[in-house]
Amino acid sequence: MSPVPLTVITGFLGAGKTTLLNRLLADPALAGTVVIINEFGEIGLDHLFVETRDDGLVLLSSGCLCCTVRGDLVATLEDLLDKADGGSLDLRRVIIETTGLADPAPVLQAVLAHPLLLVRYALDGIVTLVDAVNGAATLDAHAEAVKQVAVADRIVLTKTDLPEAAFTRDALAGRLRRLAPGAPVLNAAVGEADAAALLGCGPFDPATKIPDVGFWLRDEAVRDAAGHAGHDHGQERDQAAHDVNRHDASIRAFCLSTDRPVPAAALDMFLSLLPATHGEKLLRMKGIVAVVEEPDRPVVLHAVQHVLHPPVLLPRWPDADRRTRLVFITRDLDESYVRRLWDAFVGMPAPDTPDRAALTDNPLSLRPGNA
Repeated sequence: MSPVPLTVITGFLGAGKTTLLNRLLADPALAGTVVIINEFGEIGLDHLFVETRDDGLVLLSSGCLCCTVRGDLVATLEDLLDKADGGSLDLRRVIIETTGLADPAPVLQAVLAHPLLLVRYALDGIVTLVDAVNGAATLDAHAEAVKQVAVADRIVLTKTDLPEAAFTRDALAGRLRRLAPGAPVLNAAVGEADAAALLGCGPFDPATKIPDVGFWLRDEAVRDAAGHAGHDHGQERDQAAHDVNRHDASIRAFCLSTDRPVPAAALDMFLSLLPATHGEKLLRMKGIVAVVEEPDRPVVLHAVQHVLHPPVLLPRWPDADRRTRLVFITRDLDESYVRRLWDAFVGMPAPDTPDRAALTDNPLSLRPGNA
């Protein structure tokens, strides 16, 4: 029995993993593919936007793959094999989409070191997405992003069509080639990132990577031998292991939700103010919003730091849950501030807090043009 090819798609928050995944899954060559999506935080949304068959998607949303759910990943991969062996699942390939905060070394080690998984799955390439607009700053600020690039067999540069990318694209591409000299750098905006280019990379081989990759994997093997369930994200690792919304001392995830439809104008003002005033702390925002003007057609939102992508109006709700849900992943940004700001714009009453008019009419407010 031939091993099942297993591809890992990784990349920092907002790099475009779900968009790429949908593009790949549209290819008939990926029939029989099961997608495992890991989302950081207690509420997952990405699985709502992945277009696959009902039994072709598994959501791991109880934390970060590299921290708290490695055991869940192993159990899921074993369960898929059981279903395939029993004839209830057509399993020809597995794709794991990691959370953007994942350190890839523990994820790879979980597969490479497991006796059954090592025999029944073939680790068939690591595909890393890098945001051409924010990529350089992300590499400077986050060790996980550096590791994601260094282990890559293929690097996909996204958002190269945005005007902001023109200033950093060439320098960023050079930096990526130094971190992963054996990985082709593909430009997603010109159609280079298709299934033929990204899949079938061949067996994962740490010897073809920079020396750091072998060190990271050996370090994880030592941790596993010592009985550690996770890896060190700083001094608060032990506390963070029990908090699915925390990645380290400064990075948190939280969700805002409401049953009340939101006026489009209020949503627009909220989206203008938050990235403009705290964009550097807003690592990721994504959401699905019920707007007053289109109750049967939700709006999908994506933002990465200061970059707010154009909202998309879906033709219908993707599931029976019609609540507005906004997921935030932030660094050193007080959750209560974001909640108060949101409540002010959607008209939720709260004592001793400004309402929408106070925020938007105040000439000293931190809105674009008033800063």
